Amino acid sequence: MIYSTATVPVNPEGEAPLTRAQAWAGLVLKARDARQFLPPGLCTRCEVVEESATHIVREATIGGVDLREIIAFEAGAKVTFFQATGPREGAIVNELFEDEEGALQLRFYCYLGLRGKEPGGREEQAEQAQFDGGKGYKAALLSTLKRTRELLA
Repeated sequence: MIYSTATVPVNPEGEAPLTRAQAWAGLVLKARDARQFLPPGLCTRCEVVEESATHIVREATIGGVDLREIIAFEAGAKVTFFQATGPREGAIVNELFEDEEGALQLRFYCYLGLRGKEPGGREEQAEQAQFDGGKGYKAALLSTLKRTRELLA
């Protein structure tokens, strides 16, 4: 299994501050259309095909791979991406929370497996390294906040 986590401050020194509501709006926009938030060309298709008050279902092509995700929202706090189809199975979570000092933080964590691959095998180890590496999900959190600031400007 693949487990990865990263946390970044929403309002690091030197950046235009975001309120919780603004950061949340960015997470919702990212869930609805990842193309705006991922590096150029990484997500080539992202379409909401179903929606309700608590979740959406999207179909996307990310990194050349077609996938379907059920995305659940806990208003103002958490977005959970359930991997319904595609190479991975499991959940990816983006969560807003305040730390001990009251500073707003954005945390990513995931618990995933690779469909049809040996648990803990070479492929999963490579995915784990990718998630934890410099271009992994910590970079995705930072780019999400950056894009949110750009959209607000």
